[in-house]
Amino acid sequence: MQESKVLVLVLWIFFPAIVVPDGGSSRPLVSLPGCPDKCGNVSIPYPFGIGTHCAATHFSSYFNLICNNNIHPTRPTVGDSGGYTEITSISLEYGEMRVLSPISHICFTSSTSFTKLIGGYELQSTPFLPSPSRNRFTAIGCNTLGLIGGHQGAASQYVAGCYSYCEGINSTSDGAPCAGMGCCEAAIPANLTSIRVMFEMNQSKVWGFNPCFYGMVAEVGWYSFRQQDLIGRLAFIDAPVIADWAIRNGSCPEEGKKPPSDYACLSENSYCMAANNGPGYLCQCSDGYEGNPYIQNGCQDIDECMLRNPCKDRAVCQNIPGNYSCICKKGKHDGKISECPLDHDSDNRITLFIAICVSVIVVMALACIFTIQLLRKRHKKEKDEYFRQNGGLKLYYEMRSRKAHTIRILTEKEIKRATDNYNEDQVLGCGGHGMVYRGTLDDHTEVAIKKSKVINDDCREEFVNEIIILSQINHRNIVKLLGCCLDVDVPMLVYEFVSNGTLSEFLHGADHRPPIPLGIRLKIATQSAEALAYLHSSTSLTILHGDVKSANILLDDEHNAKVADFGASALKSMDESEFIMFVQGTLGYLDPESFISHHLTDKSDVYSFGVVLLELMTRKRAMYADQFSVKKSLSYNFLLMFRQNKHQNMLDFDIIDETVMAVLEKLAKLAVHCLSPNGEDRPTMKEVAERLQILRRLHIHATSGRKNNYSTQNHLGSSSLAVPLDDMTYRSMETSTLVWA
Repeated sequence: MQESKVLVLVLWIFFPAIVVPDGGSSRPLVSLPGCPDKCGNVSIPYPFGIGTHCAATHFSSYFNLICNNNIHPTRPTVGDSGGYTEITSISLEYGEMRVLSPISHICFTSSTSFTKLIGGYELQSTPFLPSPSRNRFTAIGCNTLGLIGGHQGAASQYVAGCYSYCEGINSTSDGAPCAGMGCCEAAIPANLTSIRVMFEMNQSKVWGFNPCFYGMVAEVGWYSFRQQDLIGRLAFIDAPVIADWAIRNGSCPEEGKKPPSDYACLSENSYCMAANNGPGYLCQCSDGYEGNPYIQNGCQDIDECMLRNPCKDRAVCQNIPGNYSCICKKGKHDGKISECPLDHDSDNRITLFIAICVSVIVVMALACIFTIQLLRKRHKKEKDEYFRQNGGLKLYYEMRSRKAHTIRILTEKEIKRATDNYNEDQVLGCGGHGMVYRGTLDDHTEVAIKKSKVINDDCREEFVNEIIILSQINHRNIVKLLGCCLDVDVPMLVYEFVSNGTLSEFLHGADHRPPIPLGIRLKIATQSAEALAYLHSSTSLTILHGDVKSANILLDDEHNAKVADFGASALKSMDESEFIMFVQGTLGYLDPESFISHHLTDKSDVYSFGVVLLELMTRKRAMYADQFSVKKSLSYNFLLMFRQNKHQNMLDFDIIDETVMAVLEKLAKLAVHCLSPNGEDRPTMKEVAERLQILRRLHIHATSGRKNNYSTQNHLGSSSLAVPLDDMTYRSMETSTLVWA
């Protein structure tokens, strides 16, 4: 009998899928009864299955796998008529699946320069999402920029990438990390429902050893650089990708409420947890149980006494459902870690036990008091260190020397009170740099608080200099910086609160979109251009916005524009020689010249503002879907229609009127001028603002002349806006001020 127990214990340790915890002969449930639980060497746990009757297809048809005997080794595959993907492992505990994905690549025989989409896949209708922590985007090649674009759920499009070069490649040994020499890496975001891999390259040299370029999303640590990869080896192998899976079409039931009829956690001893990535949930067996929580009675009790002896040698271990108990051989003092008595004097044993407990409690109480005091001192020291590292003393002395407190220094406690301890209901937006919260300070001032994700240690000293510069910015169309919080690891910025949302929401947000007069659109465009011109040329240090888009232009209750999101975490004043290794921004607004030259200039802001002008004229998003639901670039299509003299077909129907067609035509020319491929050919933001001011006057003249037959002049006296502008006057203003595109 004893030998059989030892045999069962050995089998359980080395083959847990064969021997159940209670030592019985039945196997734990992995798949549904009568269904195969393996394909080759890969386990197929439910909700996955081979065949529709073996898989949870009511949650997703992609849980139905195919066991492909035509490949070696035999493996399960997942997919549809559009293609199938091999699976090498499935994890119920972590909600992960390892799949093999072809490596996107392109090869050529001579030097060239192009941008090309070379691969990707859609995951919108599947239960799978690439894991952001277990995968990385990797580009391999010489003098090329690898890009990955896609959607983050219902959010705006995402684009990121990295640059790989080969100067000095012979000094790089095989196995080197992908830090830019021959290959490079970039992180991918969470909830990425679609992926597109692109290459941007400018081959000024012929690298005879590098005819091929690769881009892939692959498991962290899988790839290390090999020089032979530059000649085509990777074109014939697949890369492992870790995909997070979950029950996507549902969520965990609220505590105390009955689960819905389609609840996936069917086992009695199981619980629900939120998905690791994206929407949905996963099922887990409760502590003390193991097995498959998606099957009735799938979570079985673990016999801790068979796995190990948690009790002392003088105690007998007894298994109970979900737990265990220790029974002493002498006496009946039971527990999980019982010290059984060595003698039979129970009274002395109890007295000794009580004395030990009292002593332990006193020592622990004193230790807790000492620890609390130590933690308080350490916490205060840590905050003082953060304040010093983030340049708090420098900012304090700078304000004292100016004898003016233009910016408030707030504590973390004040920020937490203002945001209700970072309550999710207070979130105004979430971007690549961090979260923005709406808050109310102690003096009842409404503010917007920007909590960044990370700041480079090399930039902490520069951070305070930028705050001092921003605190001196005083422009009616720029969101004002009111204060900062420096006693935290990553500094936070406090801006004035603008009440009426973003220009993007104003143009595209509502399902039923009311008409927006052309006058309001010109007003918003002019004020935004004046703000950017001020940043470029009217401050002591040129400030490049770097992310101009309609979502970063805020509106107040009177539709006055205020440019936002140029704070210290995004602010970057760059000279002509600074090189950009990593490219990141919003698809549809990015200056294509920055991809080629790898330099950011004030003309990059001009290009992005040109896209905003197109949004105002067409009321289409920067990346919009046409009547066939095909994604298109607004800037590309408008320039194409403009060259064919068909661009009027793209204008918003609500602003098309014969009396203002001249204004619309010149506004279209201005937008096209801003979108010139060569940055040197674009106007400055100051010139753009001047042109828009002239167009506003021309629009007022055209609309007032239509209504009152130029009688407005008599009512307004000498007002400059009421002076009639004939064609000769307008051409004179136009020629003397600037040259139109």
